Amino acid sequence: MKIQFRLILLAILGGMFFNACSVKKDKFINRNWHALNTKYNTLYNGNIAFETGREELNANYKDDYWEILPIERLEVTDEIKLDSEDNNPNFIIAEEKATKAIQKHSMDIKDEERNPQTDEAFLLLGKGRYFDQRYIPALEAFNYIIKKYSYSNKLNEAHIWREKVNIRLENEELAIKNLKRLFKYEELKDQEYADARAMMAQAFINLKAPDTAIQQLKIASYYTKKNPEKGRYYYIIGQLYNQLGYKDSANYAFDKVIDLNRKSPRVYMINAEIQKIRNTEITSANKEEVLEYLTELEENRENRPFLDKIYRQVAEFHLGNESDSLALLYFNKSLRATQNEPKLNALNYENLAEYNFDENVYKVAGAYYDSMLTNLPENTKKFRATKKKLDNLEDVIKYEDIVQYSDSVITLYNLPVDDQLAYFQDFIDKMKAAEEEAKKKAEEKITASFASFGESKGGKENKGKFYFYNVTSLGYGKNDFTNKWGNRELEDDWRWSNKTRALPSEATGDAVVANDSLSAEPTDEEKYDVAFYMDRIPKDEAAIDSLHGERNFANYQLGLIYKEKFKENLLAAGKLEDVLKSNPEERLILPSKYNLYKIYEEERSPLAADMKANILQNHGDSRYAEILLNPSAVIAEGADSPDARYGALFEKFRDQEFLQVITGAEENINRFTGDPIVPKFEMLKANAIGRLNGFEPFKEALNYVALTYPNNAEGKKAEQMVAEQLPKLAPKEFSPEVTSSGSGNWKVVFPFKRSKNEEALKLKEKLEKSIKDLKYSNVVSKDIYTLEDQFVIVHGFKSKDRALGYSELIEKNKDYKIRNPRFVILSSNYKIVQVHKNIKEYRNSVLTPKP
Repeated sequence: MKIQFRLILLAILGGMFFNACSVKKDKFINRNWHALNTKYNTLYNGNIAFETGREELNANYKDDYWEILPIERLEVTDEIKLDSEDNNPNFIIAEEKATKAIQKHSMDIKDEERNPQTDEAFLLLGKGRYFDQRYIPALEAFNYIIKKYSYSNKLNEAHIWREKVNIRLENEELAIKNLKRLFKYEELKDQEYADARAMMAQAFINLKAPDTAIQQLKIASYYTKKNPEKGRYYYIIGQLYNQLGYKDSANYAFDKVIDLNRKSPRVYMINAEIQKIRNTEITSANKEEVLEYLTELEENRENRPFLDKIYRQVAEFHLGNESDSLALLYFNKSLRATQNEPKLNALNYENLAEYNFDENVYKVAGAYYDSMLTNLPENTKKFRATKKKLDNLEDVIKYEDIVQYSDSVITLYNLPVDDQLAYFQDFIDKMKAAEEEAKKKAEEKITASFASFGESKGGKENKGKFYFYNVTSLGYGKNDFTNKWGNRELEDDWRWSNKTRALPSEATGDAVVANDSLSAEPTDEEKYDVAFYMDRIPKDEAAIDSLHGERNFANYQLGLIYKEKFKENLLAAGKLEDVLKSNPEERLILPSKYNLYKIYEEERSPLAADMKANILQNHGDSRYAEILLNPSAVIAEGADSPDARYGALFEKFRDQEFLQVITGAEENINRFTGDPIVPKFEMLKANAIGRLNGFEPFKEALNYVALTYPNNAEGKKAEQMVAEQLPKLAPKEFSPEVTSSGSGNWKVVFPFKRSKNEEALKLKEKLEKSIKDLKYSNVVSKDIYTLEDQFVIVHGFKSKDRALGYSELIEKNKDYKIRNPRFVILSSNYKIVQVHKNIKEYRNSVLTPKP
């Protein structure tokens, strides 16, 4: 009887359970069954995943305190994310749980939702999509709540989240309008009111209305119960006041952040204290107080994670008080303390670069600007401005290196042998002493650290083990190897370290190899051997003369750069005076004197008159003398001006009068030495040489322009052509022309001597007439080949058969009867013939001449 009763009871309960699972019946048991399942199963797990994902975002997000902070901590990328993409796994789980809750437990009966938890499922769905930056699907979820669940207790929250999405979609005006309607018609809880006001503040910040944003944030900070939010809002208020220029009001807001102390994240407090110091005018009265305040910040152990920013503020304090050495020390300390803070690194590097630039230490400044670039995002105004500065400094660094190296070698060369021996022995003694001191310190440090490790649990466990498992032995071994061999890369023949170093001659383009080089890294045995260094001093007088030429040219270029680009007249004068003292080439003397005269004149030095007299006396027939005697006449010289002369030569180049271009360019280069137009004449001359003489002379001429005028537009263009165009022109192998029907672009070529130019012109006219009469669409030209030869060419045949057919037709046609020697050539082969001037090789390897 009991078993029968139990079976009946189980059947009744099973029926009730099955009946409760239905989402189509609006019964008490159905509603509560699905509500409980939604709340304590799917939504519970979904909310846990959502909060985990949000905590990860907060942990990984880094605020940029150099800009106005966003109200909400969310890293926004420019990527367009789709529903199908795998995003943050926690938000994916939250969305899946919300979707499951809606699909399995929604009770939409007669267009009314009977499960009171479904609105929360839609809210979770929208929030998950929002934090995955899928704003349109998120907007759909929030709009569904607003339209469907008019009596939901989550309605206000859905409104606020919808406006968050609108702000992310840059619909700030719509968000402000909707939030104002929310304030007017709905009753909000304190936290909801704070969130809504904060979002309105973000909209006004985006619309560049900081004063209105401040008022909204003040209200939000009053109503929010979350201290981390209070700290953030107060800090943003301070930033906005700073943007408006109200430093006192900003400091009042920062004081509120500081007063929160440990109630809000410490990062807000530290940055607020730094901002307060920046807003404080440092005077003799408060200087000691500010320094004491900064020192307390630096020494507080709780502030260790923020030492990078504190050190930078200390550096700025010392820089403002002209304590340069302390400022540099703290900028470097800030760089060492920073971790993954590219903007802070860039600011520190910028300060160090500008300091060294102002001190005329351009090489060091260039290194700091280079480091600054690596910490700046590309395609920004700051990046481009810094890149321009660095480009200007690259020439300075290069020439200063040449001067320093040349001076060192020449000084050593001029020393007596005994002094050379003494110099290198002193160098070796100092090197040994430095290495011994470094080795001693390293051993003491390693001994102390390994002794400490040996007493630890891990150290005791490693004792007596195989060498590579014994941490102490392994550490000693690595240290011994480093002391003996230094830092060597893992490669074949790793023990060999001496390499040759070729010094490019900027003036001539030649390479000077100074007996392997003074800077080659010696082996362990060689670096303590005086003979090793003595062997590297050049013995050939020609090498020393070449170094003299390099140094003079480098000093001349530095003089021009300091004068024209950096306006450092004293530095420029020093470099140009060094040129004149060092027996320079003839071509450097006059422009150096003229530029010195201009510097002396600008600085109102009495030396200007002496230099002017020197130029007039020793270079009276030069253009510079003409300028000094009658500047207005030179300016108004019209057709004889440098630009007019260049224009006339360029027209001759277009007319293929290459020999006249070369001689005319040389004449003008000598006439206008030192004038900014000279590199243009040099480039025109190089192109004419290439067209007349071929690839190798062209390559040599381009290299000369690139090396002689590296900081000029023509020099940079020549350098680019050497790197990019010359390799494409270098191949000399002809393409095969074996099939008469071969497709491509073909030419018919008639060779002529330059002395028979009239015959060539008559043939050109005759060919043009034949093209017109026979209704061909080809073009006829006369091309210079070399100084003695030229070609008349019919271009544009689509196949070899068509080219041969035309050639045969004009020979047999009674109206033309053109029987001049000719040959048919593929266009790519003609280009090689013109570039390399190798028509003989072409005839021998490819062409069967037509009699």
